[in-house]
Amino acid sequence: MSIRRRVIDYSRGDNLHHFWKLYRLQKKAKAGFLRDILTFLMSRSAHRHGGYVGPDTVFQGIPTLPHGLHGIFISRFAVIGEECWIYQNVTIGEVNRKAPVIGNNCLIGAGAILLGDIKIGNHVRIGAGAVVNTDVPDNSTVVAQAVRIIERAQQRDL
Repeated sequence: MSIRRRVIDYSRGDNLHHFWKLYRLQKKAKAGFLRDILTFLMSRSAHRHGGYVGPDTVFQGIPTLPHGLHGIFISRFAVIGEECWIYQNVTIGEVNRKAPVIGNNCLIGAGAILLGDIKIGNHVRIGAGAVVNTDVPDNSTVVAQAVRIIERAQQRDL
């Protein structure tokens, strides 16, 4: 990790450098007591930063988290490609023990929800607040629904 990246993480108060060190150590450890301890420490570190990353989550590269782990939930069955950007309050969840497989160079906007056994292609942009539960092809953009007015209040004379 570059010095610039460490300074930025430290200045934000995120200091995720230690989290990624624990992640790499946990992936290298064989099953057993050491792996359990490293998983515990990794989970506590993620919790301290306000997020959750499942112990068996596969990161093919370290993602860019502009707001740290704040509000991010990543299922233990998820696979995340290289050079991905994940903003705050994103949920990458599972359905029936199957979670999304996210391609390389993807951007996932704030508050987006990705659920189930879906594949997100390479170079995909998912807009803030989008709920994705179907496959998304390469080089696509996904946005949230248009705003809908449910009920208009009647004007009252005051």
